[in-house]
Amino acid sequence: MGGIFSFGSYYPGTSLLHRLDPRTKLLGGLAFIVLVLTAHDLAGLVVVLAFVSFAYALARIPVREALASLAPLMVIVVLASVLNLFVIQGGAVLLRIGPLVVSEGGVWSCVFVAARLALMMAGMSLVTLTTQTLDLTEALERLLAPLARVGVPAHEIGMIMGIALRFMPQFASELMSIYRAQVSRGAGAGGALARARMLPALMVPLFTSVFRHAETLACAMDARCYHGGVGRTRLHPLRFTRLDAAALVVLVLFAACLIGVNTLR
Repeated sequence: MGGIFSFGSYYPGTSLLHRLDPRTKLLGGLAFIVLVLTAHDLAGLVVVLAFVSFAYALARIPVREALASLAPLMVIVVLASVLNLFVIQGGAVLLRIGPLVVSEGGVWSCVFVAARLALMMAGMSLVTLTTQTLDLTEALERLLAPLARVGVPAHEIGMIMGIALRFMPQFASELMSIYRAQVSRGAGAGGALARARMLPALMVPLFTSVFRHAETLACAMDARCYHGGVGRTRLHPLRFTRLDAAALVVLVLFAACLIGVNTLR
């Protein structure tokens, strides 16, 4: 699964997006999410799709890597869209199965929510694909630094995010290894019910592995007298450049196009 699961993984490159300051990418990602939420019809999502496609082409990320980074998140997209399919009602009734009713409004909401979430996740996945974990950690710490004066643990929050991103692909690989080991022992044979009963056999070893890795990491940090970011120096300090200013201009143009489409429709 390590070759399939790539969310949180870094794709090496020297593109313009790779060379952006990680703080620019984090703030741009947050602005992108807000802008996508303002799109209220398919015309707005077409503008978002064009922007995301342009960004991936600029980053020179292969289609296979882009799809692999989104594959684990599609479960959220499917669950959210199916929920809207049955909860949102409006227009003509297309299907009725007992208490469940599917209407035109539900189908529209299902398609729209699925497209919006998929585009949103594609945009945010580009941040992790073009930025190394250590850079993301430092960027978040620097952005939260002003809040550290009022007691917000900026360094600890950044470190937690970095560790989480770093170990997600590894845990996914371990989950696949455990799954194959259980299947080789005959677990999961006999249909959907047997596979449901197989969940404890997967989750217990996985959580055991998670706690083992956490304890090993804590002991390693303690052995190295790790005490946070106080007094640390960096080989490559973060600096905003003209490239970041150009990225801001592109983001503003994207926002203007999206707002214009929303206004005209």
